[in-house]
Amino acid sequence: MEGESVFVADSTAAGERLDQWLTARLGGEFSRSRVQSLIRDGAVRVGPAVVTEPKRKIADGDRITLAVPEAEPAEPEGENIPLTVLFEDEHLIVIDKPAGLVVHPGSGNWTGTLVNALIHHCGASLSGIGGVKRPGIVHRLDKDTSGVMVAAKTDAAHRALSDAFADHGRSGDLERAYAALVWGVPPRNSGTIDAALGRSGKDRTKRAVVNENREDARHAVTHFRVDKRFVLAGKEDVASLVECRLETGRTHQIRVHMAHIGHPLIGDPEYGGAFRTKANRLPEPLRSLASGFPRQALHARLLAFRHPATGEAMTFETDLPPDMSELVAGFEGLSAKRRN
Repeated sequence: MEGESVFVADSTAAGERLDQWLTARLGGEFSRSRVQSLIRDGAVRVGPAVVTEPKRKIADGDRITLAVPEAEPAEPEGENIPLTVLFEDEHLIVIDKPAGLVVHPGSGNWTGTLVNALIHHCGASLSGIGGVKRPGIVHRLDKDTSGVMVAAKTDAAHRALSDAFADHGRSGDLERAYAALVWGVPPRNSGTIDAALGRSGKDRTKRAVVNENREDARHAVTHFRVDKRFVLAGKEDVASLVECRLETGRTHQIRVHMAHIGHPLIGDPEYGGAFRTKANRLPEPLRSLASGFPRQALHARLLAFRHPATGEAMTFETDLPPDMSELVAGFEGLSAKRRN
């Protein structure tokens, strides 16, 4: 069933939940959970207004429109998307992911992802490894985080690399280091953030530091080191370049942890929005550069692991991408002016 369908509620429907009533009207074509998903995704209107609450009560005479989107392809298809390949053999491929590239297909991003690029680049060798929707993927970076990633090209490599990432290097050679440009400077040059993460109570798409006893709490540990500090006139520490190393790999971990200690990433729209006004204290052109930075300033600069087939220790490092380099240079210029 695709396209729009219109239903009109009569007096017998008054007071019923929208999801229950609509499921019954569809005669079993969709499950109730599927109908709830469609409602939450904005596919249902009551009159002219979009309704996203499945529990909404129906009134006599309500005109209800259901717009079912076209079915998405069951499997991702290859797309000729350029990749910066750092290493490749018959077992794995290591790439430098640009900011803006989604790792695998999902709601709202069924094409144009790293998976689509890998399928095109690697061909049939990648088919099905690690699952239909995530072939070859053993770890991920947020859409707007740049940096080094590895993908598997065989089932054996996928198992070995997945185990290494699940273990987070505790008993192996996995090592991950990120460069983060944050507001302010942590009070210590190095430290550890040990704080459990779970879903935010205000926004289910976001993460937050939560009580470790909460049902959805996940243990999360980030080690950080201040590499550079940037000073404004009056000796105010305005920003810093921080190296973060992961002991665990939770969704948005570095972004949430750094915001938790009061030093969110510059440009982070979800966890650092309240700090955007700090850019107003900077001189131009740095003010415009920092206030308009379009993504979280986070780059996965180092990835080290043991090759799953040969056992060779492999290390890959990349420089900051141009947008972060320009931002760092702006802050370095600020500090240089103060010294002069």
